[in-house]
Amino acid sequence: MDWYPLYNSIRIAGISTVLVFFLGIAAAHYIVRLPRIVKGILDVIVTLPLVLPPTVVGYMLLRFLGPKRIVGRFFLDHFGIKLTMTWWSAVFATAVVIFPLMYRTARGAFESFDETLAYAGQTLGLSDTFIFWRIRMSFCRQGILAGTVLAFARALGEYGATSMIAGYTPGRTATISTTVYQLWRTNNDALAFRWVMVNLAISAAVLLAVNMVERRSSLKAVRRK
Repeated sequence: MDWYPLYNSIRIAGISTVLVFFLGIAAAHYIVRLPRIVKGILDVIVTLPLVLPPTVVGYMLLRFLGPKRIVGRFFLDHFGIKLTMTWWSAVFATAVVIFPLMYRTARGAFESFDETLAYAGQTLGLSDTFIFWRIRMSFCRQGILAGTVLAFARALGEYGATSMIAGYTPGRTATISTTVYQLWRTNNDALAFRWVMVNLAISAAVLLAVNMVERRSSLKAVRRK
């Protein structure tokens, strides 16, 4: 059994989760402070990939990153880099798909933050950077951690956008999801079932981790009361 799809899936999910962790937190931190109308418009824009079919997201990325499109052609002509049909091109697709999960979770955590704590830090002469990382993030860390784990789980099972922009090449772009589809398509049900079980085991472990984080957060909330 070739374990490359598992390795590649974890690699893609890990890199994309790190990207959306910082991008999602930054977007949530600044958007939550904007006026209501502007916040509503931006919220709709950044959340769209959550409700769009993954294949539509993949198609839009192909229109943007394809070798005959402006961005794709620029990188291909000037740097010799092809932005599609490689393992790391799947990172783009996965990051776009899971970004709304991280963003909305971080936004909810920031909206529940008691701003008087930040004001108190300012009166003590603390910098905005210190207040954000040591006070705001400390208060919101349980919600953000849960969002990070969910984003990773979603990235691990991504198929639609990934198959559109990275395709399926054994030993190069194959992931668990694309491998299961290809094995089913070629009537190799036994091996496809094995990969399904691997995916189920990983997903169950991730969901267990999320439940543990939420339970820990609930216990801390009870203790504060």
